[in-house]
Amino acid sequence: MPCRARLPLRPATARRLRRSAAVIGAAASLPLLAPSAFAAPVTPPTSTVPTSTAPSSTVPATTVTTSTVPPPTVPASTVPTPTVPTSTVPASTVPTSTAPAADPATPAVSAAAVAATGTSASNGYYMATTGGLSAAFGTTTQAQATTAPVNGPVASLASQPAGGGFWLAGANGDVAAYGTAPYYGSLAGIRLNKPVVAMPATGDGKGYWMAASDGGVFEFGDAHFYGSLGNIHLNKPIVGMASTPDGRGYWLVASDGGVFDFGDAAFYGSTGNVRLNKPVVGMAATGDGRGYWLVASDGGIFEFGDSRFFGSTGSVALAAPVTGMAATGDGGGYWLVGADGGIFSFGDAPFRGSAAGTVPTGQWVVGLSPTPGSGTGPLGTGFVTAPATTTYASGTTGYDISWPQCGGSYPPPSRVAIVGVNNGYAFSANPCLHSEASWGGPALSVYINLNSPQGSNGGQWSSGPAGACQLGDLSCESYNYGYNTAAASVRTADASGAATGTYWLDVETSNYWTSDTAANAQVVAGAIAALRALGRAPAVYATAYQWGVIAGSYRPGIPVWYPTGIATSHPGAWCSASSFAGSPVKLVQVAAGSFDGDYSC
Repeated sequence: MPCRARLPLRPATARRLRRSAAVIGAAASLPLLAPSAFAAPVTPPTSTVPTSTAPSSTVPATTVTTSTVPPPTVPASTVPTPTVPTSTVPASTVPTSTAPAADPATPAVSAAAVAATGTSASNGYYMATTGGLSAAFGTTTQAQATTAPVNGPVASLASQPAGGGFWLAGANGDVAAYGTAPYYGSLAGIRLNKPVVAMPATGDGKGYWMAASDGGVFEFGDAHFYGSLGNIHLNKPIVGMASTPDGRGYWLVASDGGVFDFGDAAFYGSTGNVRLNKPVVGMAATGDGRGYWLVASDGGIFEFGDSRFFGSTGSVALAAPVTGMAATGDGGGYWLVGADGGIFSFGDAPFRGSAAGTVPTGQWVVGLSPTPGSGTGPLGTGFVTAPATTTYASGTTGYDISWPQCGGSYPPPSRVAIVGVNNGYAFSANPCLHSEASWGGPALSVYINLNSPQGSNGGQWSSGPAGACQLGDLSCESYNYGYNTAAASVRTADASGAATGTYWLDVETSNYWTSDTAANAQVVAGAIAALRALGRAPAVYATAYQWGVIAGSYRPGIPVWYPTGIATSHPGAWCSASSFAGSPVKLVQVAAGSFDGDYSC
């Protein structure tokens, strides 16, 4: 894949960089973690936003009422633009509902700040997850990546208004282009103060903006800069952005519903002086730019200007919180999207399929943007999450090698070939990986070593998909460490010619582990999430004893490679339909002379 050219930043843009946006991992609904362990997936932790110096709202901070009041009853704010209201709802309190998933019979959708495209027809939509997975609904255009993928968690999605493509924006400001959408540049490699949370495209699709949670705004292509909040203290973080149809203005919205307008974007009101039951997570503009909607995480809709109310999920128990909204080009309807990929359509926004049930564990939907056209394509079925795997036929045999074999001879070619990516521990590289991968050939699969966080490089665990960890929060640090080391191992393997589908996670007592089995399990869970996000199939190498000592009762439901530690002529005796990891034993390792031998069940 060709390298992306980085567009030079103009001096004015460079000045803004010093006061706006930072790479942090967005919080997630993670396996094994209590719901209160991390901030909600739809907004950054409120503790990172300094208190505003602007006049506060008179709404008591302890008073929280329902947010299901229809938007028509919500009074417009009288606070002059830009407004800096005080929210009464912590952005980190968005719970996951136990109700059924989103259903085609109900309506609506968009994620953390997608602008209306202004097109005459919007009958399909693209959707994206934090892991960079994308899916098309109601369109025959299955856009393929034309640039390198986003390096890190995806924060937002914007579709090409009159084409067959879209862009993904990472929390770190990285950008990936898909289909016919041109690449106009990104913030990759630039240190940001706060993460990117939104990415609307210009009306002609020849540019885009990115907005950070501190209100910093960055423009690319034909998108122009009309102002930002990067040097203003906010009560609550920015969560969404929408542009006017002519691209000469835009709005920013905070999690308390405070609206800030720039350029030719007019102020039509906000919920800054309204008590909300749940935080605002996004916004969408009407086709003529004379109004906008705000959406809360419970699906409550608030309309301002010429936008109309077509329904909401504010009084419906949801299987997952709403993460945003998008409007049809004529302003006659809108969609809502849930973190689980469920779609709700209202007004003239047609239901074209949902991703409910197909979002991988550890990821959630952060972006949904309308596509132009008639919507005559097949209903979308969600994300293709089954990664390519290395398949070994039952009864075949071979070997596994790694750094101990460096400088020596390799086994004869075989139908089972497994190579270690690391030099025996996390965040290291096997110096012979390239040559050993060549030995493995088409039968290659790889394994990576795992262990608990260790060493002096705190950046390996202090931030990641679990968020910015508090010092000493071992559960958070362990998940980030597992995720980050697995992602680093994939990059190492790919760069060394060892790209393959199956990754065995080496979990052994010979490596460093804490006495906290729940935290150790988070290392494994983080690694599994990273592999799935990168399209790899996770599996585990361990014995039942070692697994119990390290990870306790954790059952991730992935295949097992079982080391017997002895020479045996009957390795199939160790094959089984279930194991300590909750899935079948697929490989058995036996002593085989100078090398470890392996048998496929």
